[in-house]
Amino acid sequence: MIDPDALNVWSEQRLVGYLWRNSLGQIGFRYDAEWIATGGFAISRTLPLDAGDAAAEEGVAHRFFANLLPEGGVRERIVRDLRIPNTDFDLLRAIGGECAGALSILPVERQPSGERHYRPLTDEDLANLAARRGRIYTAWPADERPRLSLAGAQDKCPVLFQNEGYFLPQSEAPSSHILKFELADYRHLPAYETFTTQLARTVGLPVVDIELRSIKRIRYARIARYDRVRDDRGEVQRWHQEDFCQAMGYGHEKKYQNDGGLSFGQCYLLVRNASSEPAIDTQHLLRWQIFNVLAGNSDGHAKNLSLLHLPNGAIRLAPFYDLVCTRAIQRIDSHLAFDVGGERNPSLIARPHWEAFARQCDIRPRFLIKLVEEMATRLPQVAVSARTTFEERFGAYPALQRIERIVIKQCERVIKR
Repeated sequence: MIDPDALNVWSEQRLVGYLWRNSLGQIGFRYDAEWIATGGFAISRTLPLDAGDAAAEEGVAHRFFANLLPEGGVRERIVRDLRIPNTDFDLLRAIGGECAGALSILPVERQPSGERHYRPLTDEDLANLAARRGRIYTAWPADERPRLSLAGAQDKCPVLFQNEGYFLPQSEAPSSHILKFELADYRHLPAYETFTTQLARTVGLPVVDIELRSIKRIRYARIARYDRVRDDRGEVQRWHQEDFCQAMGYGHEKKYQNDGGLSFGQCYLLVRNASSEPAIDTQHLLRWQIFNVLAGNSDGHAKNLSLLHLPNGAIRLAPFYDLVCTRAIQRIDSHLAFDVGGERNPSLIARPHWEAFARQCDIRPRFLIKLVEEMATRLPQVAVSARTTFEERFGAYPALQRIERIVIKQCERVIKR
């Protein structure tokens, strides 16, 4: 008899542990004894190998696994398209086969076969996906639907990109890239994310690889997954990761500091304590927040930061992703996701705020001010050349001038103060 309240958690063909839900819908998790005995890793800092069932009782396990799921309107559409109850457990059962990180969540009666199957996407298929803004569950019959879940409030389509072609993973087969399409109210979003990410790379931040593409005049961003790598045979392998909400035991509803979520100081302390290279990764994190202030990315929240677990056991700050100059988009709140010295309005941030920010991270204010001045001086210099490089690769895009103006004005303001 199939247990509707139980699921198994796998890492490729190894059983990691078990999920269940109680009568109140709370999700619990327990590691498999063999996983522990044979050197399996802890899937989260909040779920150590000796956690037992205590984490389930405290709600920690529920928050960790719920953080793998889409949010907001994306979640509601998936529930509607698949005609399933709108609960975290039912969503994990339906779409948890391919998630962020190394885990696959499957019904107890099913085991990962090790065989990987993909459906080729024709140009027509891709155009249909673009027209649907990436909604994969309305595009194919029920018996061919993938089981793909990526967190966030924006539709994303995980695909395998190989030999210049796209393939949709079937069942729990791993993807290699993510496609993000234009949205009805935010037509420039793929181009803005591509340009902002490449601007961050220009000033030395480690970022994801991103390309702007188009199909039938609809633009989309193609983003290489940092938690997927190819082995010597060209097969895609999963690397484990956890976003900062998962690593600190917060639910996705608290990804913003203003909603009771993590502060930047807590994120800095997490990286300092968890990273195998804290001196490098903490400086990257500082420069990420400085870049957010100067480049107009007000949506840099805790779920846009992750820890990447490498096969050798090392833990590193993951490359930065979801970088968008949100201040160039009307109707999006311009206040920062993380405050700087108590101030969330980037137009009002001055030297005293940066000095307070430094003290919150237990670093010398003079050191931080130097980082701010260096980036504020360099960004305007590279913004124009970055747009030229962008347009040489992807074609003219006049709307990018809006980002350029925002960056230059904000950098001038910061230097003046």
